[in-house]
Amino acid sequence: MKQDSRWFKQIKLKLSSAFRKKKKDDGIKGKSPFNEPEGEYGKAEDLAHVWSLDKADSNVTETSSRRWTRLTLAAAIFCGIMLFVFLVLPRILPGFFKNTDIALFVENDPILIYDDTYRVVKVSACSVMSKDDITSKRITQVLMNEPVHFLSDDCKDGYVLIRTMDNIVGYVKGDELSEDMSSCEPDLHLFKIVVADISKRVMSHASNGTLISEVTMNTVLYADVKRDGVYQVQLPNGESGWISSSGVIELDVKKNTDVVGVRYFVSSALTMVNATYLDGGITKRGISIEGLAYVSAGVNGITIPRELKDQINCGTEVKLEYDAVTGALLIDSILPGDIVFLSDPYKPGSKEPYESAICTDTGVLLMRSSTGTSIKLTKFDANSVLVKRIITVRRVFS
Repeated sequence: MKQDSRWFKQIKLKLSSAFRKKKKDDGIKGKSPFNEPEGEYGKAEDLAHVWSLDKADSNVTETSSRRWTRLTLAAAIFCGIMLFVFLVLPRILPGFFKNTDIALFVENDPILIYDDTYRVVKVSACSVMSKDDITSKRITQVLMNEPVHFLSDDCKDGYVLIRTMDNIVGYVKGDELSEDMSSCEPDLHLFKIVVADISKRVMSHASNGTLISEVTMNTVLYADVKRDGVYQVQLPNGESGWISSSGVIELDVKKNTDVVGVRYFVSSALTMVNATYLDGGITKRGISIEGLAYVSAGVNGITIPRELKDQINCGTEVKLEYDAVTGALLIDSILPGDIVFLSDPYKPGSKEPYESAICTDTGVLLMRSSTGTSIKLTKFDANSVLVKRIITVRRVFS
């Protein structure tokens, strides 16, 4: 047994020596009794070689120049967005939302016309007097929402001195004016509404409302809301009301009424037949012929003076024609729409205008009645007394 044990030890020793010699010959260091596997098993891979990655494609090794390129691109995009929001959008959005309720919120800042030297009429019609006295002569009237220049409140009996936008200076009741001009500032509203009917009612609601005010022909209001058949208009007293779309003219807030044919002027004038006559009046509650000519022309696109003394120079003078044999006036030379200026019947040959008349048809004049209380249609011919009173005839509509 001892010999066998000795023999096994010798065999083991020889095997161990042979293993160490083999390891040394292979150039492998260490004392591991196991041979390392042949080939490149376990060797670390070169990712750049295996996957063909270079610096341009590696997120980890991104170069400084590429970072600057991305920052520059981001800054350019940001600047482009800011320019679009603050420069481009304010120019294009108003066009998208024009004539809608949103337009007030996207349009440019409004340009206000009136400062604290102006007032606006807050009643249907305000009489302009020659003196700060109710018994003085009425020069003319100004309509609701019409702006006037405020000149002085150093007056008696509650009057203030004003100048109309067409430069008529006179006195009006101070409590018939408002300092709040927002109702007549065009840029604060969406629609301009001109009353074409003899009068229109402004109601508290679009349907089944109560009467707030009544406005007359040639009154200009501004609206913010348009619905089927109605407008919501701003009133000078700070209120808003509703007016039906029939009998009104809708305009852009900065546009004026288009000029139309003479027959529309005549039709507007004829709506006042049998109306009460009032010196200087321009409404159905009381109107003069010069006032009727003023509002009828205005609602049909032509502005003429309010006063008789100024109207005699408006438009173009009509050359009257006379019969070559008898010398009688040819009536048909005065056309519908012409304004005829007459002298005082008690001052034959006078060239100062005393009153006027509007020709509505051949040989028919719309003028003050003989009693002086109303507006009536009057026929005339070549032998009429009226013909001898004619000073001049003016044509304001061609």
